[in-house]
Amino acid sequence: MKMRRIGAVVLAGGFLMMAAVSAQAASGTSALPPPDPTAKNLTPYMIQLRAFDACLVTQSQLIGTTREAVHTPCSCYAKGTVNAMTKDEIQAFRETGYFNDSARAKGYDFIDRCKLRRPS
Repeated sequence: MKMRRIGAVVLAGGFLMMAAVSAQAASGTSALPPPDPTAKNLTPYMIQLRAFDACLVTQSQLIGTTREAVHTPCSCYAKGTVNAMTKDEIQAFRETGYFNDSARAKGYDFIDRCKLRRPS
């Protein structure tokens, strides 16, 4: 159980980093963070889990609710985004640990489709 919690924290941290990178990249005011070496061998399913866990953390804070309350929309977001990613976008994620511009655009599309709040 302890390892499961540690894994969830690591995954959530990964998504928070992705959200921060998205905001930074959109603003264009700072350089991107260094690549995340833990992403190197992730399968699409593992990327989906990272996105899902991070969504739970981020959306529950943005909306001011529980993680359970955003479970279904975050599942929608994570599955939709990763399933829509191309092989090149998956590989780019593995190399950096965050969504590239085209994958980020798909992520924003699924944030809207799944009725979540966009991070500012």
